[in-house]
Amino acid sequence: MLKAFLCDIIGLLWKKIKTMNNPKISIICAIAENRAIGKNNQLLWHIPEDFKHFKNITSGHVILMGKKTFESIGKPLPNRANIVITRDTNFSAEGIIVANSVEEAINKAKEIEKEEVFIIGGGQIYQQAMNMADKLYLTVVEGIFDADTFFPDYSEFKNVVSERKSSDENFKYIFLELIKE
Repeated sequence: MLKAFLCDIIGLLWKKIKTMNNPKISIICAIAENRAIGKNNQLLWHIPEDFKHFKNITSGHVILMGKKTFESIGKPLPNRANIVITRDTNFSAEGIIVANSVEEAINKAKEIEKEEVFIIGGGQIYQQAMNMADKLYLTVVEGIFDADTFFPDYSEFKNVVSERKSSDENFKYIFLELIKE
């Protein structure tokens, strides 16, 4: 009787686990060699291939961003569920979901997304989310740039999943995908 009861409990737990959304948490960012990512709430460069790369990777998924990043973009990004993280409890905008912490945003994302959630910035959000991330998609731009916003230390992400070098008329860069050791 106890054995049958335990089997029923295990079966119910297994069903619950199988139906839970547990997407991969990924961070995507373009960084300089000195980890610079922005100045005055603006990107440091305009690299069309990187924008295309970003769009291809994040389209069809949930993206999380801080309020400043959202305001710098100016609108929700299409073909993605947009979650904006802010401490401002009165903040709202058409086409977005609001969360008051990174943890709350990830939990809301897990209600929607089954495969992969993307954290797209800015600096404070990257810092808060780094220990929760499973994977990094980095575009490393050659050079040292003057900035007021920097990407956090990512030395835990030592395994290179893929690496592809590219360039345009202004910049040399590497598309990297990294996972933790």
